[in-house]
Amino acid sequence: MNAVHHITPLGKFKWLLKREYWENRGGFLWAPLIAGGVSLLLSLMAIVAGLWAANRAADNGDLHINGVNVNGLDLKLLTTQMSPADMTKWAEGMNFTLVLSSAWPFIVLGFVVFFYCLGALYDDRRDRSVLFWKSMPLSDTQTVLSKLFSALVVAPVLAVIAGILTMLGFLLMISLVALAHGGSPMTLIWGPASPLTLIGGMFAWIPVYALWALPTAGWLLLCSSWAKSKPFLWAVMLPVFAGVVVSWFGLMKLFDMNAGWFWAHVVGRLLLGTVPGIEMAYKADLNGGQSLQSVLHGLTPADQFTTLVSPQLWIGAVVGIAFIVLAIWLRQRRDDI
Repeated sequence: MNAVHHITPLGKFKWLLKREYWENRGGFLWAPLIAGGVSLLLSLMAIVAGLWAANRAADNGDLHINGVNVNGLDLKLLTTQMSPADMTKWAEGMNFTLVLSSAWPFIVLGFVVFFYCLGALYDDRRDRSVLFWKSMPLSDTQTVLSKLFSALVVAPVLAVIAGILTMLGFLLMISLVALAHGGSPMTLIWGPASPLTLIGGMFAWIPVYALWALPTAGWLLLCSSWAKSKPFLWAVMLPVFAGVVVSWFGLMKLFDMNAGWFWAHVVGRLLLGTVPGIEMAYKADLNGGQSLQSVLHGLTPADQFTTLVSPQLWIGAVVGIAFIVLAIWLRQRRDDI
């Protein structure tokens, strides 16, 4: 007689995560990787165009370094002419360039997570597959939480990996360019830049993203479980309409605040939380603006973890949890469109 193997709740949750990955592999995995590949291709084209322009300027005698005419594109000469202050600025510029080089997978992530959450609980009601899943020994709580975990943990992890691969590919390209023009990659690129710090900051950013995006993901899942049609319009128009009403009637004046606060901290938190790095804009607003150095410092692991003590983050997380509870409650009580 064959023994009966009971699947634990954790085992069910793992299978639900696998299901979400299999059904959304194109958005979770391939979209960030393709975006990174396109970014590298465009970077290569820009490097080739820049080298052509620089070599042409050198041939015409129009290329100067600190007032000295340069007959050829010699990066070694450029390095020797740089002062310590120049090297500091160069290092900041390199780090900022590396951040930009890895940005495309994260831009795609924002769209993927937004529309994934928006259709996560609506699509299976629309095609009636919800009846099949409800017939399985799976709770609605497990189903909703697996979708939430996929959106806020699985997708960001894959985007971070794609971003790191893109950044390393960009580093390899510019290192080869430096070598081909007499420069030392260690002196010009790997030494001044901080790729390991940036990589550590990307991984440390994942829990920050999960918590910061929680109110948006919760709101979208709530609309996905409730709307009978056009969940996008309901999810977007309700907060926007609320913002218009608040602005029109000046309701925030009752609390000695302006309408901009409502748009930023209510409408913005409901609709823009899946945008990677949006939390830095809120931090910059609280701190009266940030310099380039401050922005780069915000990408370090230590600074990412300081975001975890932000009251804004936890207030939004509590609201997001409330939305998730409501989404689960609706999921349990309706399976129709």
